[in-house]
Amino acid sequence: MREILADLVAEQQALDQMLQRAPERDWKRSTRAKGWTVQDTISHLAWSEDYALHALQDERTRLREIAGSSSVDGFNELGVKAGRGKRPQEVIEWWRFSRAAVVDSLSRTGADARVPWIVGDMSARTFATFRLMETWAHGLDIRAALQREDDDTPRLRHIAWLGWATLPYAFGQAGEDYDEPIRVELTGPGYARWVFGPEDSDQTIKGAAGEWCRLVVRRMDGTEAKNLTATGTVAKAALRLARIFP
Repeated sequence: MREILADLVAEQQALDQMLQRAPERDWKRSTRAKGWTVQDTISHLAWSEDYALHALQDERTRLREIAGSSSVDGFNELGVKAGRGKRPQEVIEWWRFSRAAVVDSLSRTGADARVPWIVGDMSARTFATFRLMETWAHGLDIRAALQREDDDTPRLRHIAWLGWATLPYAFGQAGEDYDEPIRVELTGPGYARWVFGPEDSDQTIKGAAGEWCRLVVRRMDGTEAKNLTATGTVAKAALRLARIFP
């Protein structure tokens, strides 16, 4: 648990530090998320951390607000709107306070404790990985808007694992059967080798960890992933279907 929390904090701090160097006018730049600015994106992250804290405190009534909304996108817009009347400094302070409260709560939660969330209950360790994934994915949007280079780090191994672990969910979302396990073999920063899945599987995906991670957070599609190769019909379908969230 200590390792994932350290990497979660490092990912959040890296994005925070980049924003500290950005002039206030850059917070109004549009991102690749339709209708969202940089400020809207940080508002969404702060809003999400608020609800993550409710989940850790097992406040299922608050989580039912998500389930009761017209759509996940519609619910996300509530967080964006909550930040539009604020100054950039207010928004980033909101995010800092919210994320610190979540990390503090996770640090006092057992790694295998169950946490309720939108896509179903999960372990606290996996929940922390979801928080890292969301920070990184939206960080990609912000870096693109500010024309900053992406700097892939070893922290991607958590997102790479999550992308593999959620393959049954991704196939289910698409109404397709995940009838054979997939082995994912990736090369990460510094030529690290990350492997997930059974050794004897004849369904394999191999290639660059950065592309796999961008694929599973829907910042890249299978046709753009030139450094990923799939062997087997289920693995080839995964390049089309892989997704961590709704």
